[in-house]
Amino acid sequence: MATKTTPKKEVTKKVAASENAAAPAPAAKLAKRAPSNKPAQALQADTDDKVMLHLKLHGKEFVGTVISDKMHKTVVVEWERRRLVPKYERYEKRYSRVYAYNPLTINAKLGDTVRVKETRPLSKTKNFVVVEVVNNGTEVKA
Repeated sequence: MATKTTPKKEVTKKVAASENAAAPAPAAKLAKRAPSNKPAQALQADTDDKVMLHLKLHGKEFVGTVISDKMHKTVVVEWERRRLVPKYERYEKRYSRVYAYNPLTINAKLGDTVRVKETRPLSKTKNFVVVEVVNNGTEVKA
């Protein structure tokens, strides 16, 4: 009977020893990591750059005015287009609006004139990306 109890104790001791050996390993991994010296905004800009690297820009391109920048990383861009009214042989003004992804590297603000380019759907309504700020402006349509 003594032979049956001793192997159980040895197995228990081996398990306890392996648990103690495994505990310092995560702490050692954490100690090896160097702390990041970049500020939070710089880390966010790096993430935006990665998003922009993976986007393929294709399709239509428009120049318009930013009429809203209240959303996170999104702006609303509006531009004027003319539509012919055949009966009166005149043109009427109409406006087109799109939601566009606004990378932190570009950071378009309210009233800026920007160039947007079509890309894959980024969300339910967002299919455009701000490519450049053409003109910094403060004038906004009422």
